[in-house]
Amino acid sequence: MLDLSRQYRPIHQELLEAIGHVLETQQFILGEPVAVFERAAAGQLGVSHAIGCSSGTDALWLALAAAGIGPGAAVITTPFSFFASCSAILRTGATPLLADIEPGTFNLDPTAVETALDGPRGGSLRAILPVHLYGQCADWTAFGRLGRDRGLKLIEDAAQAWGAEWQGAPAGSLGDMAAFSFYPTKNLSAAGDAGMVTTNSDDLAERARMLRQHGMRRRYYHDEVGWNTRLDGFQGAILNVKLKYIAGWNQARRAVALRYHELFAAAGLAEGGPYPKQGVVLPHEVPGCRHVWHQYVIRSARRDELREFLSARKIGSEIYYPVPLHLQEALKGLGYGAGDFPESERAAREVLALPIFPELREDEQQTVVAAIAEFLS
Repeated sequence: MLDLSRQYRPIHQELLEAIGHVLETQQFILGEPVAVFERAAAGQLGVSHAIGCSSGTDALWLALAAAGIGPGAAVITTPFSFFASCSAILRTGATPLLADIEPGTFNLDPTAVETALDGPRGGSLRAILPVHLYGQCADWTAFGRLGRDRGLKLIEDAAQAWGAEWQGAPAGSLGDMAAFSFYPTKNLSAAGDAGMVTTNSDDLAERARMLRQHGMRRRYYHDEVGWNTRLDGFQGAILNVKLKYIAGWNQARRAVALRYHELFAAAGLAEGGPYPKQGVVLPHEVPGCRHVWHQYVIRSARRDELREFLSARKIGSEIYYPVPLHLQEALKGLGYGAGDFPESERAAREVLALPIFPELREDEQQTVVAAIAEFLS
């Protein structure tokens, strides 16, 4: 699925020098390495503030908490995402509400959100948390309108979407706040856990910085109960090196995705969407937007058999995600059950992520597509 050694080899010396600088200066927690990265990241995203933290999960919590989300509030998000999209809401003391996804993009469906807003659970809603899944922005034209019309905070879960754009505006600059993950598999990745919150609000940024350091604005003076969620200097230094290359890496991912499109079409395997029949349904880029292809996710009616077939030929694949959040044992207290979100449940049965990373070779992609053609024959 991913060979990070191909990314690390060309920048190996730069990374060693960056790590060595942290060792020499002994700025192991926050400090200058993190501050330099935060400034550069904010500049690249076109936002006023970028606040480094210890993980993407903590970034979600920081964004929600800084925006004033807490007990008595509800936040609506998607059931088709990584667990942290929901658990971060619970960590604030708020209640997660769920709405179904669009079958074509797998992103939160604005129409379903609007229906939920008008439903019996909608009265306590204070924020919408769309997820830019697989590297493509959720429909921010629709969510922006909902936020304005309903007086709701908009928090982006941009964990998979560094460099993605909606109508020319970068992910991370669209909502009131946004959360990024730099987990090692992400497009922009650390050498361990790391995350970031972004915002254009001075007040929200100041509160997020305070909350990430035990609620301190001054050392040892605690204004609120915050958390220890600081970014360490090593990760800041590594991310600052990689930040120079992410635009090129994302462009390479786009080229890999296009090559997959062409190979599947040439093999006669690509079907019209959104639901598969005999072949596979390919992912697509929403017109006017920029997909950064964190994952290349196809749909197959025989997904589990196909995955076993690929595994037997030593071809990597992954399922993001096999169990929707509303069916997770840990979240059964939310009160949802099977059948409540049919698009998410169907996607969980059909999606399969294929290998994609900037250095993936054409012959390797040909091997993947040929194996899928053999299976479907």
